[in-house]
Amino acid sequence: MAFGGFSESGNTQPMAEINTTPLVDVMLVLLVIFIITAPLFQQAVPIDLPRVSSTKLDDKPRTIQIALDAAGQLHLDGAPATRTEVEAHFAAAAPDHPELHLRADRATRYEQVADILAAAQRAGIAKIAFLTEAPAKP
Repeated sequence: MAFGGFSESGNTQPMAEINTTPLVDVMLVLLVIFIITAPLFQQAVPIDLPRVSSTKLDDKPRTIQIALDAAGQLHLDGAPATRTEVEAHFAAAAPDHPELHLRADRATRYEQVADILAAAQRAGIAKIAFLTEAPAKP
């Protein structure tokens, strides 16, 4: 089966030339579209905008650091804390929309972690991050 034509001349070799006419047609259509749309990218109305000097504000989000060790002890921002202190801190900090960074020991029961997450949710804290450590490289 030859891909060159239907002649019966005995030439059974397939045609090895690529027909570039469709490629050229597509490229010309894209060129015409680009020529038509390029002037639209320019600003149509010249405006003299006011110039002001300002500085960028580096507002770092407030973070609350909670650590939960294997024994179930809570540490609020590095200091030991009780469950009621943590809940009171969550409630006081919630209007500022802080981020909660939770660091839990590997041996900590999931129930304790879920309890802290529920307390944060009740206080209205929506941004929660779980802090982990990268595994040691061999």
